Amino acid sequence: MIENIIFDFGDVFINLDKQATAREMEKFGFKYLTPGLEELFAAYEKGLITTEYFLDQTSQMFPKAGKKDLMHAWNSIILDFPEERLKFIEKLAKEKDYRLFLLSNTNELHIDYVKQRMGNERFTRFKKCFEKFYLSHEINLRKPERSIFEFVINSNSLIAENTFFVDDSSEHTSAAAELGINCWHLKVGKEDILELKSKISKC
Repeated sequence: MIENIIFDFGDVFINLDKQATAREMEKFGFKYLTPGLEELFAAYEKGLITTEYFLDQTSQMFPKAGKKDLMHAWNSIILDFPEERLKFIEKLAKEKDYRLFLLSNTNELHIDYVKQRMGNERFTRFKKCFEKFYLSHEINLRKPERSIFEFVINSNSLIAENTFFVDDSSEHTSAAAELGINCWHLKVGKEDILELKSKISKC
């Protein structure tokens, strides 16, 4: 029986354009994701480096880009947050049939921009729907690491078999499934979080 639901944020609630940053950075010489860039991005998402250090290091790799250019490119991934999804999670929280958690790979720049795009009032409405609101850069853990799922499970005394996890990444849902968590790999553009209850009913 499902008692707990863990939600991803990007492309589950808020829409993303995952190729936007690469497209914007092509103007400044970006061609492909190097191991060095990948390591830098991972460290930033885990909160192991500051925003200032992240921007400094990135600007050294792309000297033609100013910090405002880098911030614009970095945040261009973030699109809109449909109101129907916000109302959906508010209704689910009000029903109190499940314990609700958010678990997102993100970073300080993105979250600040999300608040700006959504407005503080809507962002607060969203955050209040969850018992715990876990952001990777605040807890120094990152999906698909096994430890991040163990952290959420153990910190909240959850039973994996009674927990349902929604994420748009198959890599993330596969990692959670190894712990016995029920998973829905949400296919962006073909499925929507509004279908949640029908997915849970199949568990």
